[in-house]
Amino acid sequence: MSHLEPEAKIFACSQSVYLAEKIAEKYGIPLGKVSMSHYSDGEFQPSYEESIRGLRVFIVCSTFPNADNLMELLLMIDAAKRASARHITAVMPYFGWARQDRKDKPRVPIGAKLTAKLLEAAGATRIMTMDLHADQIQGFFEKPVDHLFASTIFLPYVESLKLDNLTIASPDMGGSKRAYAYSKFLESDVVICYKQRKEANIIDTMELIGEVKGKNVILVDDMIDTGGTLAKAADLMMERGALSVRAICTHAILSGGAYEKIENSKLSELIVTDSIPLKKESKKIRVVSCAPLFAEVMQMVQHNNSISGKFIM
Repeated sequence: MSHLEPEAKIFACSQSVYLAEKIAEKYGIPLGKVSMSHYSDGEFQPSYEESIRGLRVFIVCSTFPNADNLMELLLMIDAAKRASARHITAVMPYFGWARQDRKDKPRVPIGAKLTAKLLEAAGATRIMTMDLHADQIQGFFEKPVDHLFASTIFLPYVESLKLDNLTIASPDMGGSKRAYAYSKFLESDVVICYKQRKEANIIDTMELIGEVKGKNVILVDDMIDTGGTLAKAADLMMERGALSVRAICTHAILSGGAYEKIENSKLSELIVTDSIPLKKESKKIRVVSCAPLFAEVMQMVQHNNSISGKFIM
C-alpha cells in the first residue's frame, strides 16, 4: 500500500452495528473495536480500542431518533480527531433531522443545517449518506458529501418482478422528481398523489393525478414514517382500478401504528433498505440491504476513484 494512501478502518455507533458488520464484511476488513462507558445519569463515552493514528476512519451511524444516536456519532468523530485520524468520514445511511430543511413557519429551527454544522465542528472531513429527504441539504456542508441513491439497489429488484403495465407513482408533489427518474429508467408511466395535511403525519385529503386502471403501480418515496400516506394512496389506487400496488421506501422509520397500517392496507409489498433496523417482522415488508452499495463506495473513496458509476439516476 502506498504511503500516500492511509489504511482504512470501519467503526460503528451502538445502534448501527447490525449494518456496519455487513458493510465491513463486504469491504473485506473486520469491524473496528469500540467500547462504551456509561454513567448512572445516562451520559456515555465511546472509546476506540485500537490505534487509528494517520488512518482513514469510516464511522457508520444512522441518526434516527432518539438524539443519542447523533450525540454518539459526534463523540466518536471528536474522539477520532483527537486520536490523530487522518480522514474521518461520517457514514450516515439515514440522515436524521433532514425533514427540518427549511423554515416552514416562523420561529422554528432548521435542524438539518444545525446537524451539518455539528458534524463539521466535531471534525468530520467527509459525509456519506443515502437518499436525503431534500437534495439541498448537501449545500449545508462545507465538506465533501457523497449522496448515494438507493435506486442503485431498488431498480434491479423492480426489474426482477417483470411487471406488465408498470406505472411509477409519487405519494406527494415533492417526490415527483424521484418518480420521474424511476419512470424514465423503467420506461413507464407516472402518476402523482396530491395531498393536503391538517398537521404533521395527518392527511386531510388526497387526490390522484393520472390513470392507474389496469396498471401495476409502484409508489416511490425516500422514507415511510407512520405509513398513513402510503396506505391511503394504495387504497385509493386500488379503488381506481389498479391491478396491484407496491411501495419502495428507502428509510423504514415505521413509527406509531405504521406496521398495522401497512398490514391492513391494499399494499401487496413494501420494499425498504436496512438503513434503519426494523422493529419487528412483517410478511408485507421486504428488506434489500444497502451494505454492498456503501462498501463499494467506501472502497472507491479510499482509493480516490470516481463514484459516478454507482449513480443509476
